[in-house]
Amino acid sequence: MFTGLIEEIGKITAIRKGKNSYQFSIKAQKVLMETQIGDSICSNGACLTVTSKNSNEFTVDVMSETVEKTNFSALKIGSLVNLERALRLSDRLGGHMVSGHIDGIGKIKSIEKDDIAWRIKISAASSLLLQMIDKGSIAIDGISLTIIKVDTDYFETSIIPHTAQETTLLQKKVNDTVNLETDMIGKYINRFVNQSQTPTKNQSKSSVDMDFLAKNGFLS
Repeated sequence: MFTGLIEEIGKITAIRKGKNSYQFSIKAQKVLMETQIGDSICSNGACLTVTSKNSNEFTVDVMSETVEKTNFSALKIGSLVNLERALRLSDRLGGHMVSGHIDGIGKIKSIEKDDIAWRIKISAASSLLLQMIDKGSIAIDGISLTIIKVDTDYFETSIIPHTAQETTLLQKKVNDTVNLETDMIGKYINRFVNQSQTPTKNQSKSSVDMDFLAKNGFLS
């Protein structure tokens, strides 16, 4: 489990490609402190297991399922990645609960300066957008961010200068892809509502729907 607060930007130093998988070596420093082989490091939003390490580099395996759900196939030697070690129970939860399980890929539609911040518009599949709400949380390449607006085929977020400096997001360009993980609560609500509206043979249709949740304070 992670918080979406990036600790360090790492750099891909080696890529070994299998039939449908990858092995990445990533240069880093801070996230290697106290890290052991077998520990998890969130890399561009994906929870990956450290398989080997030395003082300034670690290696992870990326299986085919992860390759299919992420933009990892576009990474090259020299690519920068956002890194975060797993959450400890004693840590402050400054972001939101991030599992490191990528739900899909988004594409950057625009990046615009907005006073001290930058507004970023990202297109995404409707199945992912249904799990988002205005002022809800989203992990973009592992970064915990707040959603400003959700539309029919895109959502908007904004980042402050500190986030821009500490992550890779502003190094992206229009049409670049990003890894997306929607908020866990949104996933559960979406699944619950969908199952409630399609009852089985021995079930009656539930009265719980999106309007019910909104009226009772579950949605803003």
